[in-house]
Amino acid sequence: MNDNTPVIDVRGLRKHFADVEVLKGIDFQVSRGKTVSVLGSSGSGKSTMLRCINWLEQPDGGSIHISGERIGIRKDGRTPMSNRELARMRARTAMVFQGFNLWPHLTVLGNVIEAPIHVQGVSREEAVSRARTLLDKVGMSHKVDAYPWTLSGGQKQRVAIARALAMNPEVILFDEPTSALDPELVGEVQSVMRALAEDGFTMVIVTHEMDFARAISDEVVFIDKGVIVERAEPEKFFTTPDTDRVRQFLSRYG
Repeated sequence: MNDNTPVIDVRGLRKHFADVEVLKGIDFQVSRGKTVSVLGSSGSGKSTMLRCINWLEQPDGGSIHISGERIGIRKDGRTPMSNRELARMRARTAMVFQGFNLWPHLTVLGNVIEAPIHVQGVSREEAVSRARTLLDKVGMSHKVDAYPWTLSGGQKQRVAIARALAMNPEVILFDEPTSALDPELVGEVQSVMRALAEDGFTMVIVTHEMDFARAISDEVVFIDKGVIVERAEPEKFFTTPDTDRVRQFLSRYG
C-alpha cells in the first residue's frame, strides 16, 4: 500500500431507498490519521454514507476502498463478498452508533472481547488483556463486570468506543455518537474522542455538534440532498464558507 493511499476512498457512491435517491454520486476520501466531521441537515444522506462505507447498507452504485482494498465486492469486480469476508472488512472500519448497540446479556468486559475472539480469532487471554487496557483508556476500567443496563448513556458510549478499538480498526466511524445522551454526559464522550484524535486515529464523525466539529476536525464535509456541497478546513468552513447553502445552515447555529 502506498503511503498516500487514502484509508477511505469513496467514488461515485449512490444509494436509493424505494424511489428516493439518497446519495447521488458521492466522492469522499479520508487520509490516514485525519479526523473528518460530516455535517448536514436531517435526511441529507450523511448517516447513509457512513453505513455504506461499513457496508451496513449496500450501495446501488460506485465503489468503496479501505486502504486500497474494495469492500463488498471481490477483486473480479462482480462477485459479492461472503459474510466472512465482509466481517473481516467491517472490522477495519469499526462503527460507533448513536444507540450504543451493546449486547445486554454480556458484561462490559464481555462486550469488548466478543468480536476479537469470534471474528478475529484472538485468544481469550489476549482479548481480555487488551480490553482492560482499552477500558482504562476510556475511563471505564472500574465497570468491567457491570452490565449495560446499570450504566449511564455516557458510560455505554465509552464502552462502545472501547469495543470498536478492540478490533484494531484502520478507521472509526461515529454516527451521531452524542445525540442520544443527556447534555451533561456529552462532554465525557467528546473528551475520549479528542484523545483518540490526538493519538492519531483516523475518524469520520457524523455529528450535529458544531463546536465539537470545529475543535476536533482536520476537515469538515457538508452534505445536502445527497451530494457534497462543500469541504474545507474547520476555520474556513465556519468563518468564510464558499456556498450560500452552508452559510444558511450555519446561521441557525449562530
